[in-house]
Amino acid sequence: MPEADPIVFEAAAFAARAHQHQLRKDGKTPYVSHVFRVCLVVRHVFGFDEPEMLATALLHDTIEDTATDCDDVVERFGPVVAGWVAVLTKDMRLPHDEREAAYIAALAQSPWPVKVCKLADVYDNLTDCAHFRPEGRRRTCHKSRTYIDAVRDGLPEKGQAALARVEAKLAEVEAGLGAA
Repeated sequence: MPEADPIVFEAAAFAARAHQHQLRKDGKTPYVSHVFRVCLVVRHVFGFDEPEMLATALLHDTIEDTATDCDDVVERFGPVVAGWVAVLTKDMRLPHDEREAAYIAALAQSPWPVKVCKLADVYDNLTDCAHFRPEGRRRTCHKSRTYIDAVRDGLPEKGQAALARVEAKLAEVEAGLGAA
């Protein structure tokens, strides 16, 4: 196994500090567990070990959900990681529908490593929604389908395999809703 790149360790520590005191929707789980799981999905479920991708997975919510700005990410992790994190960041200044449309358009035009990180985010959210009420799971499935459709084009073969895994996870959650 190759030696871990220091950028991954620094990104994990940075994300932990940035998301300190935040909780997931269940009100119990530390939010940072989500970004750690997204990184684990990129690495261990999808099989990508590129340090910049792993750092992006760890940092994907820092600009959107914390006091971190893009300049902080550029300074610490360089322009590639910062640019990828920026694509994965919704512009919270925009009204909801406009924000979603801009985000989906940006995802569709993004480099394939960003698309793989988004697929890992979707995979984790689908995994994490098991305890939601049926309506919450339906909302998660609908958003997941929208994001999957946005990133499906331009993926390399290994990215296509990740897409297939996420689509299988979505089908599994949707099948569970049929009984709910």
